[in-house]
Amino acid sequence: MSKTVLHIDVSPRGAQSVTRRLSQRVVDRLNPEAVLRRDLSQSLPFLDATWIAANFTPAGDRSDEQRATLGLSDALVDELRRADTIVIGVPVWNFGIPAMLKAWIDLIARAGVTFRYSENGPEGLLTGKRAILVVSSGGTGVGSEIDFATTYLRHALGFVGIREVEIVAADRMALDPEATLKSAEDAVDRLAA
Repeated sequence: MSKTVLHIDVSPRGAQSVTRRLSQRVVDRLNPEAVLRRDLSQSLPFLDATWIAANFTPAGDRSDEQRATLGLSDALVDELRRADTIVIGVPVWNFGIPAMLKAWIDLIARAGVTFRYSENGPEGLLTGKRAILVVSSGGTGVGSEIDFATTYLRHALGFVGIREVEIVAADRMALDPEATLKSAEDAVDRLAA
């Protein structure tokens, strides 16, 4: 059983969303003691000059305004720290991830907070966690040469230390939605809690 699961939804499609339904099925399968929820469908702010200046100011030297600017980022990082397992519903849009999920990555990938630079290169600080990506696409096959979503997310999560990444694929839904969905549901049912 996963103690604490961070469940991240991205799709704005609500009840019509394959990734929302399947990622909830994953969370139910994991039977966590606690679930943290983060819905990115309402969007997140993109990094701007004010955020960058606040982030690169040493923590002890930050003004109240700079601390407030980093408040959402700090909350997102705290959710990751608290979670044992991260479940992300990932719709594939135009061969990649939605902008709001990219904004989330930008807000949580922080030098000295979620990774650090060492003489051997970057080192992720969010170790000992598991991520499950629930991916849905119309025509992009997971692992295909046009799948830039899962390769990017594996790399980005690994960069901050989350190296155990599993994928539940409901890919190429446009070809055979019923069989694809059934296959994805079966994959969820095989996941180890």
